[in-house]
Amino acid sequence: MSGLAVHVLLVIAVVAQLLSALGLLVMRTAADRLHYTSAAFTVGPFCVLAAVLLHTGMTTAGYNAIATVGLLFLAGPIVVHATARAGRRRVLGDPGPRPEERVQ
Repeated sequence: MSGLAVHVLLVIAVVAQLLSALGLLVMRTAADRLHYTSAAFTVGPFCVLAAVLLHTGMTTAGYNAIATVGLLFLAGPIVVHATARAGRRRVLGDPGPRPEERVQ
């Protein structure tokens, strides 16, 4: 039963990554594409983590998987945010809000 669960989790991880890649291809704007990269940092890696933990348990491989997915989960949003700011700076010249974007 555990082997079946591992395989199902790995299939879900691969499908999630393929859907993220497909989203990158079909979205029109860079901001929309960044949303799909965010999904690639979370859904697939967590399924792989669960599969590794089911297969190996709390061994060195399990701890390495926890550390790797934890790093992806923490660093992913930072990378996406930095990429969005760089894209905005490239297009607008200034990463700050424009007058029509101000919240009142």
